[in-house]
Amino acid sequence: MNEKIKILCVDDEENVLKALKRLFFDEDYEVITAASAEEGLKILEKEAAQIVISDYRMPHMSGVDFLKEVCIHWPDTVRIVLSGYADVSSIISAINEGQIYKFIPKPWNDSELKVTVSNAIERYFLYKKNHELTLELQKKNEELTWLNVELEKLLAKETANLEFQSRVLRTQQNLLDVLPVGIIGIDFNNTVVMCNSKSMEITRNNQIPLELNIAYVLPENILPFIEEVKMEKHASRKVDLYGIRGTLMGALIEHADNQKGVILVFIREEPVT
Repeated sequence: MNEKIKILCVDDEENVLKALKRLFFDEDYEVITAASAEEGLKILEKEAAQIVISDYRMPHMSGVDFLKEVCIHWPDTVRIVLSGYADVSSIISAINEGQIYKFIPKPWNDSELKVTVSNAIERYFLYKKNHELTLELQKKNEELTWLNVELEKLLAKETANLEFQSRVLRTQQNLLDVLPVGIIGIDFNNTVVMCNSKSMEITRNNQIPLELNIAYVLPENILPFIEEVKMEKHASRKVDLYGIRGTLMGALIEHADNQKGVILVFIREEPVT
C-alpha cells in the first residue's frame, strides 16, 4: 500500500479536531482538519482524502448535507459521522442520504474509532481494487468486442475470397471439360491432381483418375515418358492408350514456391472417313 492515507476531519469544535489529531498522531496517516463543511469542501477540491470524518450537527451546512456533497463529487471516499445525538431516525437518514460507512457516537471510544478507521481504509482499497478490476474487465470486453468485429470482417472477406476462388476453379474446370483433348496433371510423386472429362477416355476402366498414382491410370510404358518430361521439361510422342491412337504431349510446370508437376495432353487421331 504505497498510497499515503489522508483523513479529513470536519467539526466546528476545535477541541474535537485536536482530539482527533492526537488520536491518530502515532499512525501513519496525514490528518487534515476543517472547522466547517464549506472549508472541508474547499480542501477536498485541492487534495484528495480517502477517509472523511464529519460532525453530525454543524452551522450553515449539516454533516449529512456535507457528506452528501462529498459522496457526489468524491464517491471513492469512505465517510464517517460523529454525533452526540442519539436520534435513531436521524442516524438512519444520515446513513442513507450520505451513504455513510459508520455512525460513531460522541464521546467516542478511542480504540473503537481506530478500528473503524482501519476497517474504512481496507474498505477504500478494496473498493478501489474492485473498481480497477471492473475497468480492466470493461477494457478487455471492449477489446474482445473489437476483435470479434474484426474477426467477422476477416471471415466475411475470406469467405468471399473462397467463394470467388471456388467460382474460378469451377470455371476453369468447365473450360477444361469442353476441350476436345484429354488433360491430366500430376505432381512429382506421380499422383493425379487434375484432369478433365476427356481424360476418362484414355484411362484404365474409364475412371476418374483424381488422387490415383499415374501407374494405375495409364499404361506402364507411359511412365518413362513422364520421367523424360521431368528431365527435359517438354516431350511428345505417338502412343496407343487402351486402343486409342494419338499424340501424347507433356510439359513440366514449376511454381515459385518450388512446387513442380507435369501436365499431360492427349490428342487422339480421328479415324479417316
